[in-house]
Amino acid sequence: MNYKDLFQIALQLISSPARAWEEIRLEEDKRKVFTAFVYPMIGLCGLSVFIGSLITMGWGGPQSFQYAMTQCCAVAVSLFGGYFLAAYLINELRVRMLKMNSDIPLAQQFAGYALVVLFLLKIIIGILPDIRIIALLLQFYIVYVVWEGSVKVMQVAEKDRLRFTIFSSILLIACPAVIEWIFNKLTVVLN
Repeated sequence: MNYKDLFQIALQLISSPARAWEEIRLEEDKRKVFTAFVYPMIGLCGLSVFIGSLITMGWGGPQSFQYAMTQCCAVAVSLFGGYFLAAYLINELRVRMLKMNSDIPLAQQFAGYALVVLFLLKIIIGILPDIRIIALLLQFYIVYVVWEGSVKVMQVAEKDRLRFTIFSSILLIACPAVIEWIFNKLTVVLN
């Protein structure tokens, strides 16, 4: 994995989403998003949360390591499950609301790259948990990223663009959050 390319894609999606989506649209293999972007970003998110949890809880005792591992797993499971759930629901949104053909690989490509905002915020919050409030506000930048990608990659008509952007953004933000909340509740109950 080339992490230089990974961060170059991420920074381009943040700084110039229109140009980044144009390049993404030209990718022939839509499943490349898994190995080139989503999985490494989930790994980096988990690693940063693990390190941040150890720094916050301290390095002594098995409880701090257990807490760090639990938090790392919660983030990895939520992002992994949230990604696939959001991609599936975005595909269903295309089919039912926009009357377009089903294209799961395209929806997975779109959702994977659109989650760049959440990935970067999870990495930053993992190390610096005190800026969680600011990150809650910054996560809504995903709306702009989705807005630009809706026409370039998903070929949404201009009349449906706003609806698609709003629903897709809600799904991309809510799916990982709900899965993380459920995971954390189950962890408390099962402990």
